[in-house]
Amino acid sequence: MTGLLAAALALGVVAAYWPALGGALLWDDDAYVTAPALRTWHGLWRIWSELGATEQYYPVLHSAFWLEHRLWGDAAVGYHLINVAWHATAAGLFGLVLRRLGRSPSVAWLGAFLFALHPVCVESVAWISEQKNTLSTVFYLLAALTYLRWREGLPHKVGTGGPPVRAAADSKADTDGRAARPCLYCIASLFFLLALLSKTVTATLPAALLVVAWWRRGRVSWREDVVPLLPWFALGAAGGLFSGWVERTYIGAQGSGFALTFAQRCLVAGREIWFYLGKLVWPANLVFIYPHWRVETGLGVQAVFPLAAIALLIALWLLRRRTRAPLAALLFFIGTLFPTLGFFNIYAFLFSYVADHWQYLASLGVIALAAAGWECLPRLPGRIAAGALLALLGILTWRQCRMYDNVETFYRTILAGNPAAWMAHDNLGVVLAHSGRLPEAVEHYREALRLKPDSAEIYHDLGTALTQTGQVPEAIADYEQALRLQPAYAEAHYHLGSVLAQQGRLEEAVGQFEQAVHAKPGYAEAQNNLGSALAMLNRMPEATIHFEAAVRLDPDSAQARCNLAKALAQQGRMAEAVDQLRAALRIKPDLREAQEILMQIQENAASPN
Repeated sequence: MTGLLAAALALGVVAAYWPALGGALLWDDDAYVTAPALRTWHGLWRIWSELGATEQYYPVLHSAFWLEHRLWGDAAVGYHLINVAWHATAAGLFGLVLRRLGRSPSVAWLGAFLFALHPVCVESVAWISEQKNTLSTVFYLLAALTYLRWREGLPHKVGTGGPPVRAAADSKADTDGRAARPCLYCIASLFFLLALLSKTVTATLPAALLVVAWWRRGRVSWREDVVPLLPWFALGAAGGLFSGWVERTYIGAQGSGFALTFAQRCLVAGREIWFYLGKLVWPANLVFIYPHWRVETGLGVQAVFPLAAIALLIALWLLRRRTRAPLAALLFFIGTLFPTLGFFNIYAFLFSYVADHWQYLASLGVIALAAAGWECLPRLPGRIAAGALLALLGILTWRQCRMYDNVETFYRTILAGNPAAWMAHDNLGVVLAHSGRLPEAVEHYREALRLKPDSAEIYHDLGTALTQTGQVPEAIADYEQALRLQPAYAEAHYHLGSVLAQQGRLEEAVGQFEQAVHAKPGYAEAQNNLGSALAMLNRMPEATIHFEAAVRLDPDSAQARCNLAKALAQQGRMAEAVDQLRAALRIKPDLREAQEILMQIQENAASPN
């Protein structure tokens, strides 16, 4: 029976997420699918050893992406299949954890199916970037399951609200468990570390385990419960603080967009708690980017949310003598959400304070409570109602997955649900520009600027589109405005330099390319264009230095090698030039410029003096 239910769970997940399996790479996916510079064995070492080599320092996650890329390259279907598999695995492990906590098989399996099919999970499963959610949750649940097995060897008193007492037949298993306890603790700690190195929201696990201990026994023992988890608390705190520093330093989660007082952050947190609970109970109008709340500067209507959350916690605390389960579930839910409740800066807060994928792990607490509560219904009606609910959730998940089919559908679906999503307008403009629909792209850029007039990125994107439509003076003005807003914006310097070079303003172009390289030392394209501008000014030794830098940063750039070869040839370094040209033609055999230069060098070498 267990095998059949496990198979049904896996098939149910695949069926519900079927529309997502053919989905394309979407927003931010290019930062997670392994970049060309990291696809080698040395790149794998950089994933672990070099800050900034990847979007966030999640080396286990990016090692998984590295391995997946070696298996199927950039084919999105492979990443989708893996993400669906991780989600199904997480759902199955959730059921095993519920069984380990003494829940009945029916409650455990219902909890697993609810989590597997709930539409708030779609964002984490259908979006390739959020493999960090599914993978880290698998390690999180493996750590919890192994830790609970390790803890079973300790005697405890079961009180109201805890699981039923184990049968005497389990005594031999308990004895065996005690014998293996040190090994189990080490394995659990390893799983916890793997979870942290996949996504640091899993740092909340030790606190969650203390909540579970309180739920089971009505008390928390310092020696039995807290002390074993102190190393985990230390690891989690270090991982969380480090991740927050990376978020601010490398991703940009700082500045005026995050200037909230502590009181305002409390208002955001209170509203988030009720928002997420509402989406779990009634998963309607799910949007990838929800409207960005305006946070009041003083107490007002928004204060109702945190006050109501506090009142609910007090009410459940007063109810604890009858049952501790609701309070434990809410504590788990709020505690797991805590890193995203607004007290720490997260870059995505520029778009919205809430996102479905932020409650992927936290939802387990509420789902576990709902599954346990279902047991109070009469057996046959309860089963019928559970089946109907799971079917409805599966259908909603299937429908939600359709927005991830392709990039344009993705952004248009966001705008249908949230027309004020300036990021979606901007990114849809990029999609339209790449497909040659420049007037539509400009329209979306201008709407994005109306909604977000202080965005350097949107001015840059608009400038790029205007350059392509031949409106060069307007494009230059937009690039310059982007740089006034963000002086170290490497891409804006690069594109402004490119436009100036095309107009013959080479000295100005050189200045812009130099600033691009200074702002982003690993910018291979900027190094190459800086070399080209210097070569046009007949400053060949300087040009050669930058062409060499471009080749070093991007060895697979045939054009950079060809440019380097031309510079070397003009300085009489023919043997080196030939080597670069041959390398360029190995990369791109139909590169006509390289063919012609190589042929000319060979003809000159063959002709008599």
